[in-house]
Amino acid sequence: MSNDSHRLQLSGGRRRRATRERLYHWLLFLSASLSVIVTASIVLALAVDAVQFFGMVGPVEFFTGTEWVTARDQFGVLPLVTGTLLVTAVAALVAVPVGVGAAIYLSEYASGRARSVLKPGLEILAGIPTVVYGYLALVYLTPFLRTLGLELGTFNVLSASIMVGIMIVPMVSSLSEDAMSAVPDSLREGGYALGATKYEVSTGVVVPAALSGIFASFILALSRAIGETMIVVMAMGLRPRMFDLADPLGSLSESGQTMTSAMVQAVTSDVSAASPTYKSMFALGLTLFAITFLMNYLSNAIASRYREEYQ
Repeated sequence: MSNDSHRLQLSGGRRRRATRERLYHWLLFLSASLSVIVTASIVLALAVDAVQFFGMVGPVEFFTGTEWVTARDQFGVLPLVTGTLLVTAVAALVAVPVGVGAAIYLSEYASGRARSVLKPGLEILAGIPTVVYGYLALVYLTPFLRTLGLELGTFNVLSASIMVGIMIVPMVSSLSEDAMSAVPDSLREGGYALGATKYEVSTGVVVPAALSGIFASFILALSRAIGETMIVVMAMGLRPRMFDLADPLGSLSESGQTMTSAMVQAVTSDVSAASPTYKSMFALGLTLFAITFLMNYLSNAIASRYREEYQ
C-alpha cells in the first residue's frame, strides 16, 4: 500500500514538473517573440501611412529628388539621405579610432583598478541625454572650433558630427573590449613566446582574432548614429541640402538636415494630419528603418563570416 502511494506521488510530481516546464517554455517564447511583434507592428504602422504618402508623391520623385521643400510640396529625399550619411561618416572618423584605442587599452594594458574606473566612466558617458550633447555642441564645441581658425556657421554639420561621434564612442569601446577579452590567453602567450611585444600582440594577434566583434560594434554604433535626433536638430540646423563633393569642408561648415530632424520638423509643424508634409514623416521613417535594417543585417553577416570559435 505504501509503495503504491509512493509511486503515485512520484508520478504526480513528474506531471507537475512537466506542466511547469511547458509553462516556462511558452512564457519564454512569448518574451522572445515580443521584440519581433513590436518590430512588425512598427513597420506595419509606418507602411500604412507611407503608402498614403506615395499616393500623393510618386516614389520616383521621393527617392531621386534633390529638393526637400515641404512648403512647395517638393519631397526629394536625397538631401536628407546625404546629410544623414555625412554625419554618420564624420562620426565614424571620430568614434572608430578612439573607441578601438580605448578598447585595446582596457583589454590589454589597463590594470584591474584602472579598468574598474575607466569602463564605468565610459558607460556613464553613454547614459548622458543626447539633448545635453546637442547643447554642448552648439554652445561650446562650435565656438572652440572657430578659435582653431575654422569658419563655421552657428549651425553646422561638423560640430554635430563630432558630438555624435563622441556619443557613440562608449558603444564601440565597450563592445570591442568585450570581443577582445573573449580572445583566449593562449593566443597572447603564443605571440609572446615568438618574441612579440605587447603592442604587436595587441594589434597583430588580439585585434584580428576579435575582428568579427569589432566590426559588429562599428555597424551597431553607426546604426545608432544614423538614428540620432536631438544632437543634429540642435547643432546642425534644419536646412536640407545636397553634399558638395567639390567642397567637402564647405559642406561641413554650413547647416544641413538629416532624416530624423526632418521627421521632427514634420510632426511639430502646424499642418494637417492628411497633408503630404505630415505623411512624409512615415515615408522617412520607413526609409530610415530600411537603412538601419540593412546595416544590422550586414553586421550579423560579418560577425557570422569572420567569427572565431575557441574551445
